[in-house]
Amino acid sequence: MTVTRQDIGALAHTLDMDLGRSKAGLSVVIKDCIDIKDMVTACGSAALKDAAPATQNAVVVESVLSKNCKIIGKANMHELAYGVTGVNAAFGTPLNPRWPDRIPGGSSSGSAVAVAAEICDFAVGTDTGGSVRQPAICCGVYGIKPSFGRVSRKGCHPKDSSLDCVGVFARTAQMLTQGMAAIDPTFTPTVLTTQPRLARIKCDTDQSVGDPLIFALMEILPDACSLELPYMEAAFDAGMTVIGVEAAAAYGPLVDANAPLGADILQRLIKARNITPEQLSAAEDMRDIFTQEVDAALSTYDALITPALPMIPPTLEAAKDPAAVLPLTKFLRPFNLSGHPAIVLPITVGPDHLPAGIQIIGRKGEDAQLCAVAEWMASTLPAFQQEDI
Repeated sequence: MTVTRQDIGALAHTLDMDLGRSKAGLSVVIKDCIDIKDMVTACGSAALKDAAPATQNAVVVESVLSKNCKIIGKANMHELAYGVTGVNAAFGTPLNPRWPDRIPGGSSSGSAVAVAAEICDFAVGTDTGGSVRQPAICCGVYGIKPSFGRVSRKGCHPKDSSLDCVGVFARTAQMLTQGMAAIDPTFTPTVLTTQPRLARIKCDTDQSVGDPLIFALMEILPDACSLELPYMEAAFDAGMTVIGVEAAAAYGPLVDANAPLGADILQRLIKARNITPEQLSAAEDMRDIFTQEVDAALSTYDALITPALPMIPPTLEAAKDPAAVLPLTKFLRPFNLSGHPAIVLPITVGPDHLPAGIQIIGRKGEDAQLCAVAEWMASTLPAFQQEDI
């Protein structure tokens, strides 16, 4: 389909200048919770749209500029990066280019949409509980959440987070690798010399998603081992607790000031302020337990495989029911808690070619290896060869 920037609403702000740098390289869009000098970092919120402009670029912005990338705009997002639908009443909801009746996903909605609509070569987003990976699958593109702490968050909002990672969206696995090299000066691409050792993690999904993914994986991985991560569900709950505490600490003052917040954000922040120290302590204990569990599995395998989402992304209408969106980060959020790098690869399923995908998780610090595994899977698995991806 043919779309324009106005049609899809992916960009909160466009940039016609090149920030004084070369225009020769790749075009990139930056999520609006990342500072660009002399621009307001509104985080998709009416409460922050009149804030003072940033006085300097975020470290990740400087990194992409040093690679001769051209920043063409700041991407729209779910307000305060605290939601998974991408619906934004204040700035407008970015239109999912391939499935316009369905959510674009959040919170990095505009970044995913900009890539899917071919507005840019790659986009930068942030992922605190699936906020790169979930919209990537909703819009049919690739997305990576790097190892926690690998990519600098200086100049990103909220300032403090033990979960959040700066990540990348791209239309191909190869461009995803290039995007990682642009945001992380320490990243050196690698090439696989042998077939990776992969294990499937047992997960409950809707049959419409689970069956096609299993059949697709069996085409190239007929002998892949199937493992369980018994604490994965508890890790999801713990991740929800930690993000609640950290979001309340960052944005609670907006509640106190009666700032113009969206109803969904206001309700979530109020609820998050009721989380007790005992609940947070238990969540941190689960962080340690689950991290050890994942590390143990990765001592034998190069990467673990899960479905990206447990179901087909809901329509915009269905997403008005909170119960319809709550499970969307079921398989994503646990790896924010543990800090392992994770990549999602999109496929379509069913006669209507609806969005779905696979997630691969690698060892901490081995992001280049995981990117190489993603490139191998994308070039090997017939499901990723579809023309409509």
